[in-house]
Amino acid sequence: MAAELDFSPPEVPEPTFMENMLRYGLFFGAIFQLICVLAIILPISKSHKTDSDNFESKSSEVVKKPKVAAPQLSKKPKKETKKKR
Repeated sequence: MAAELDFSPPEVPEPTFMENMLRYGLFFGAIFQLICVLAIILPISKSHKTDSDNFESKSSEVVKKPKVAAPQLSKKPKKETKKKR
């Protein structure tokens, strides 16, 4: 019975060029996502904070113009018509 079982590894074809491109593209995409997440989590350097503080003070100095309300159109009540049966 042991002679009947074949424990040799299955034959797997070599990956094609496109399969390799897909594999490495997904690999580098995952690394890029990890770098982006770490950039959000890790604290920002002091030099960048001073730049952002200057930007916030400039934006708070800008005076916003009040919005003018749009003129209301005169709305006429719709006449209800009864359907004839």
